[in-house]
Amino acid sequence: NSEDVRCKCICPPYKDHSGHIYNKNVSQKDCDCLHVVEPMPVPGPDVEAYCLRCECKYEERSSVTIKVSSLILFA
Repeated sequence: NSEDVRCKCICPPYKDHSGHIYNKNVSQKDCDCLHVVEPMPVPGPDVEAYCLRCECKYEERSSVTIKVSSLILFA
């Protein structure tokens, strides 16, 4: 696959839970805390507050471009 896509959510510490980075291959429209953070580290009542603190970004990259660039740099 020449295109790699993922959603990356960076969640800072919340109450007694440490910060964590979550990655998941989802569509751009599903790139949010509720679709990416698994398992959810907080109980039901805290999910909304926890997710509001997370920053989620959709990322796309080309594996072929990365491989070719690496070959040129290290040749």
